[in-house]
Amino acid sequence: MAWSDSKEVRMQIKGLFMDPLNRMPIVVLADSHSESLLPIWIGMAEASAIAMQLENVQPPRPMTHDLLRSVIEGLDARLEKVVVHDLQENTFYAILVLKHPSGMIVIDARPSDAIALALRFNAPIYVSERVLAEAKTIDLHEQTESVQQWLESMEPEDFGKYQV
Repeated sequence: MAWSDSKEVRMQIKGLFMDPLNRMPIVVLADSHSESLLPIWIGMAEASAIAMQLENVQPPRPMTHDLLRSVIEGLDARLEKVVVHDLQENTFYAILVLKHPSGMIVIDARPSDAIALALRFNAPIYVSERVLAEAKTIDLHEQTESVQQWLESMEPEDFGKYQV
């Protein structure tokens, strides 16, 4: 499904931690108004890129997301926002919305990469209302019910050192 500038909810990173069921990293986005949580399972490399930025760790050489930020800035563009805009077959889809002197540019991206870039640009993260509604009932993993119960029972201190 192509992205349309539909209703979007601004989200913030609530935490980054390991799923105890399958030992995969999860980035949790939260809507500050309704306290909706959106867990997105991500890869280890992307989790590392997000964690490094959350902890303000400066690597000795640019990592991939740092390089991409430099390229975007070198092309006289700015990341305006990222949007998680679709959910198909348990896979989230995101876009980067860039502002360039020639106009807006929309680029397809994995949510984890989009979030890592949003942190580097201090850009807002949005999720479409439709995705939030669908994600509540979608079977993200076979253990959806237990994962959902686990996430709903978590307290802020459970999010560990990556709580923001």
